[in-house]
Amino acid sequence: MSGTTPANPAVAVEGRSRTLPDPMGSAEPRLGAPARARRMLTSRVGSAVAIVIALLWTVPIVGMLVSSVRPEGDIRTSGWWTFFSNPAFTLENYQEVLFGRASSGQLSTFFVNSLVITVPGTLIPLVAATMAAYAFSVLKWRGRDTIFVVVFALQIVPLQMALIPLLRIFAGSAALDAFPYLAVWVAHACFAMPLATFLLHNFMAEVPRELIEAARVDGAGHVTVFLKVMLPLLVPAIASFAIFQFLWVWNDLLVGLTFTGGNNAVQPLTARLAEMAGSRGQDWHLLTSGAFVSIIVPLIVFLALQKYFVRGLLAGSVKG
Repeated sequence: MSGTTPANPAVAVEGRSRTLPDPMGSAEPRLGAPARARRMLTSRVGSAVAIVIALLWTVPIVGMLVSSVRPEGDIRTSGWWTFFSNPAFTLENYQEVLFGRASSGQLSTFFVNSLVITVPGTLIPLVAATMAAYAFSVLKWRGRDTIFVVVFALQIVPLQMALIPLLRIFAGSAALDAFPYLAVWVAHACFAMPLATFLLHNFMAEVPRELIEAARVDGAGHVTVFLKVMLPLLVPAIASFAIFQFLWVWNDLLVGLTFTGGNNAVQPLTARLAEMAGSRGQDWHLLTSGAFVSIIVPLIVFLALQKYFVRGLLAGSVKG
């Protein structure tokens, strides 16, 4: 027999091996908090809870979809679930919503307005916040931390408090006459900047300083470091906030109503949806069709950026 003790303490008994109990009194290794949480989520109970939540979330959406393709008479006299026992299908609701009367539809024009508002309203704060986050996390200058705290504190300022001051700046200005969407672009950018700067700064602060130092040693300036080192690493974080900002601007009603001044030529889709039921509620059956028209673009954006969204949410959650 060899005097060397094997790494795995197993004893051969009649041709079979058995594992000796843990000398510390535990038969299996202790799991960390992330491992326990992962095991709980992947258990049968966790799966059942996830299925129930998915059903509770999906059933109203299915009901809205079914109602949007039912005739007006059926919508007014019976619930959407009766569609499966007495199916009746029509696209008249969508036709009325998109190209119908000005009092109850014509969402196609407002759909374009929302795109014109949302795309710059998402890109402007993202570009500005990315550069601001680089200045706060990489550059060293006097008062940097104090100003960052001030920017962070701006998140707690209620949006409603800034509406009137901003509106007074643009009211009657020549710039607003030349660019009707300028006021709503600036408003959305101002309201998104504090949170965007804070989130991107936190992601950028996790980037190892060795990467920046190596680039500087190779002769790269701040512009090169920002474009070639930081931006590729920040793609998940930028995509995550871009999705949130796009949804916030697309679904916004208050800022759109305030800064478009009731001008139908520049009003967003949400403003038209709020009026779609009619002055006496006679067209409420069109609301489900209008709602599905309004969610087409956000759904496409989310599906296109979904992988970046998940990576952005998980960034920094694990090490190694």
